[in-house]
Amino acid sequence: MTIEVTTQLPATKEAVWQALTDSAQMRQWYFDNIPDFKPEVGFTTEFPVQSEERTFTHQWRVTKVVPQQELRYRWSYREYPGESEVVFRLMPDDNGTRLVLRFAGLNTFPSDIPEFTEEACRGGWEYFLQGQLPAYLVG
Repeated sequence: MTIEVTTQLPATKEAVWQALTDSAQMRQWYFDNIPDFKPEVGFTTEFPVQSEERTFTHQWRVTKVVPQQELRYRWSYREYPGESEVVFRLMPDDNGTRLVLRFAGLNTFPSDIPEFTEEACRGGWEYFLQGQLPAYLVG
């Protein structure tokens, strides 16, 4: 199963790229406890996220970097089986930058965990990419 979310951002590709790849900026709109992030193939990071009584230790490994165009990483959790791939693609448009996110592999995670439903996953990406990120970019 693949989830796709597209958003128009009122910022340059350079500014959007920095927001997606600079750990200090990522902590402002994405996850506030990301310890570090580098847009380098092979880079890994790990950090816990609480959702009610469940912990989801995010484990990311960067798999592809095309500066200001494409970022990919593998996304898994220490506590649960499954692995997904996140792809961010940036394209210039008349009003700034169009960002297309593809999240593939949701079906590899346990179906009995509410956070792994399509509705919850899509809602999370829309919250980050259509709410938090634009608000951060316009300051």
